[in-house]
Amino acid sequence: MLLSLSWLREFTPYEGDAEALGDRLTMLGLELEDIQRPYDAISAIVVGHVLECVRHPDSDHLHCCKVDAGQGELLDIVCGAPNVAAGQKVPVALVGSSLPDGTVIKKAKLRGAPSFGMICSERELGLTEDHSGIMVLPENAPAGARLVDVLDLDREVLDISITPNRADCLSVLGLAREAALAFNLPLTIPDLPLHLDADGPEAVVPIEIAAPELCWLYSGRVISEIKVAPSPMRVRHRLHAVGVRPISNIVDVTNYILFECGQPLHSFDLDKLRGGRIVVKPAREGEKFVTLDGQERVLTGRDLCIRDAERPVGLAGVMGGLNTEITDQSRNVFLESAVFRPGTIRKTSRRLGLSSEASYRFERGIDQQRTVWALDRACAMMAAFGGGVVRRGLSIVEPRPFVPARIAFRPARADALLGVRLSPEFDEKVLTGMGCAVEKSNDAWLVEQPSWRPDLTREADLIEEVGRVHGLDTIPPVLPPVHLDLARAAEPESRYAFWLRLKHWGAGLGLNEAVNYSFVGHKDLDQLGLPGEGRISIMNPLSAEQDALRTALAPGLLQDLRNNLAQGAQGLRLFELAHIFEADPASETTARETGMLGILLYGARHDASWPHVEADMDYADLKGVVEHLLHFLHLPAPVCRQAEEHPFLLPCVDVLAEGRRVGVMGRVKPALAEDFHARKPVWLAELNLELLRELYDKAVVRFTPLPVYPPVRRDITVMAGPELKVSQVLDHLAGLKLPLLEEAVLVDCFEPGGDGNEEPARNLTFRLTFRHAGRTLKDAEVDKEREKVADSLVRTLGVRI
Repeated sequence: MLLSLSWLREFTPYEGDAEALGDRLTMLGLELEDIQRPYDAISAIVVGHVLECVRHPDSDHLHCCKVDAGQGELLDIVCGAPNVAAGQKVPVALVGSSLPDGTVIKKAKLRGAPSFGMICSERELGLTEDHSGIMVLPENAPAGARLVDVLDLDREVLDISITPNRADCLSVLGLAREAALAFNLPLTIPDLPLHLDADGPEAVVPIEIAAPELCWLYSGRVISEIKVAPSPMRVRHRLHAVGVRPISNIVDVTNYILFECGQPLHSFDLDKLRGGRIVVKPAREGEKFVTLDGQERVLTGRDLCIRDAERPVGLAGVMGGLNTEITDQSRNVFLESAVFRPGTIRKTSRRLGLSSEASYRFERGIDQQRTVWALDRACAMMAAFGGGVVRRGLSIVEPRPFVPARIAFRPARADALLGVRLSPEFDEKVLTGMGCAVEKSNDAWLVEQPSWRPDLTREADLIEEVGRVHGLDTIPPVLPPVHLDLARAAEPESRYAFWLRLKHWGAGLGLNEAVNYSFVGHKDLDQLGLPGEGRISIMNPLSAEQDALRTALAPGLLQDLRNNLAQGAQGLRLFELAHIFEADPASETTARETGMLGILLYGARHDASWPHVEADMDYADLKGVVEHLLHFLHLPAPVCRQAEEHPFLLPCVDVLAEGRRVGVMGRVKPALAEDFHARKPVWLAELNLELLRELYDKAVVRFTPLPVYPPVRRDITVMAGPELKVSQVLDHLAGLKLPLLEEAVLVDCFEPGGDGNEEPARNLTFRLTFRHAGRTLKDAEVDKEREKVADSLVRTLGVRI
C-alpha cells in the first residue's frame, strides 16, 4: 500500500516525518518497506512567466520567448509547443538542471536563436503522458517558485506492507486511523456533500441479485450530462504519486476513492446497458467475455458476473467489460458500489490470472457500512469534475446486512496473556480508538466490532490489538514458570516430544536436519518411479513444480543433495522428520498423513579437518545409523532382509523390528543419482515413525549390572562362496548359546582376486568377544571356546576357517 504523507494529513494532523511514522506503523504490525520521493527528479523545476512570445524568424513551428523565472533577468527560451503564449505561467527547467528521463538542460542555439532553458510539458516532467503541449500553470503561481511547492505535490510516499488480515489498512483512511491511534491524534474525514438534481426526474436502475450468498450489497447512482475530460491537476498528480496512471475524470475518481477509503467502484456507460437493468448472477459455463484490457475470458459457473438484461458487462469485483466502457462520448454514467463474498472474487482472480487493485481489496473484505457513503462521495467528485448532475434515487439491494460481532473482553485475561499489567483505562482507550463500542462491567466487557475490522471476531483478537498498541517490543521477556506433575511422569510422551527427541538424536549423531516443503511435483515422483495411485494433486499450486503432496521423503532429500553439491559440499549427512500424504477416502480430510524419518548419506566418511584415510560412506554407515536409532529407542537390533524390488533403491533391504517392517534402506540407483549431480554412491533410508513409536511405547527397559571383568577378543575368518550370507553366520553363532561368547560382529570382508578359473570366494572376518561374569578368563579356555566355534561353523555351514 502506497501512502502519501500529505494525503494522510488531510485525515489526521500528523506533524512528524515519514521515518517516524514508518517506524511506529512497523511496530504496530504494518511494516514499512520503503519511503519514496516521487517528485525529487523535478525539484529544481521553477515557475516561469512568459512575458513575450513571437514566432521564430527561421521556423514555422518554433517560438522565441522571454521568460521571467525569478533569476533577476529575463531568459531567452526557444519553445516548439503549439500552445505557448504570452502571459502564461509555465514550468521552466533552468540551465544545469535535469529532467526525470536524465536529460540535462544546456545552453543551446535553435535555428540561430539562443535558448537558456526549457519550457516543459507534463510528460517531460514525468507527471502524465500528455505531450500535446506545454503545461500551463495557474495564473497565481509566483515566478521563480519551485514547481513542487506551487502544485503542492506529494513529497513523501510510504510503501507499507499490509498483512492479509488487515484489509482496513488498504486505504488512506484506514492508515490514518492507525496513525491517529498510535500518536493520540484526532481523526477527521473531510466533508464532501452530495447535491442531487432536485428539479430533474428520479433515475433508479433496477437491480436483481440472483446469488445473494455471493453478493451481500449492490448499490449505484446515475450521473447525467457529464463531460469526460482530464481530472483536475491535483487529483492527477496525487494518483501519479501512488503509482496510478491518470485516465479521465470518471476513471480517476473511482481510483481516488479506492485509495482514499478502500471501496472499489466501477462506472458503466448507462447508454450501453441493454434493458437499463443490472443482474448479479454466476456466469454460464463456457461463456465468453471481453474485459477492459481487451482480453477474451472464458468463464465458468463459479465466476460471478454483473449483467445487463442480455449479457455480462463486468466480472464482479475483478474488472469491467469492454462493452460498457466509459469513452469520450459517454454522457450518462451508472456508478456501482458493491460488496461481494471475498472467496468468490479470489477464486475468479486466481483462475484467470487477473489481479487488480479492486480484486485485491474485495478478496480481503471491505467496509460494508461505508459502501454507499463511498458511492455518494465519488458521485459528488464526478459531478464537480465533469459538470454533470447526480440524479435523485439510490439503486440498492442488500440481501445480507452487516451485523457486528459482539465480543466478551476480560481485562484480567488480557494482562495474563500479554504478561504485562495494563490499566482498564488504557484498554478502553485502545478499543474505542479502534472504533469499537464498549459496554463496561466489572469483569467482562462487551465490545462491538467496527464495520471496517472484519478480522476482530474473538477475545484473543482484541487482546492482540491492546498488546500491539501498548508495544509488543516493550513487554519484557520473562520465562514462564513450568510446573511438572509427578503423577503424570509415567504417561507416554506426546507426539511432539517424541519427534523432538529424535531430532536431538539426529543432531547428536552428527546429522544435519533438512526441512522441505510438503509440495513436490508429479514429475519428481515419476522420476523416482513412485506409483501414481494414492497421490494427492494440489488444485491451486504455488508453481507447476509443486503440484502434488509428497508420498515419500526422497524427492526433497535428493533436491537437498543437488543444492549442496552445487555449493561445493564434499560430504552430506541429512535427516528429515516430516509427513507423507496418501489419498484415503475413509479419512475425515480424505488424506492419510504418516510420519516418516528420512536419512541420506553421501560422500566422504570423515570431515576434511581430521587426519584419516580417505574413504566414502557405504552401506555399513547407513546400517549403523539405523541400528543406532533402534538402540536409542530401546528396540532390538534390526533384521535386514533383501527387498525383491524398489522404485529407486538398488540394492534395497527391508528393515524389520520385532518382526514388523518399519522401513527400507539402500543405495539410490546410479542412473537416478546422476540426475541429481551425484558422482558417488547415495545411501538413503526411510523409516515409518508411526510404527517405531508404537514399538517404542511397548518396549520395556531392563537394567543389568555393568561387567566387572575384562573381555577377551579373538578374530575368526570364514572362507566361503558368495552365496553365504553374513546373517547366516551370525545366526549360527547366536544359536550356539555358548555361555562365554558375549558378542560377534563382522569387522572385515575381503574378496581375493584370481586368475578367473577359480570359484569366487569371500573372506569374512568376525570378532568374537568372550567374558565371564565372575572371573578373568584365561587364554587357554578362550582358545578352546574359539575352536568350538570354528568346528561348528565348518561342520554346519561347510566353510573353511
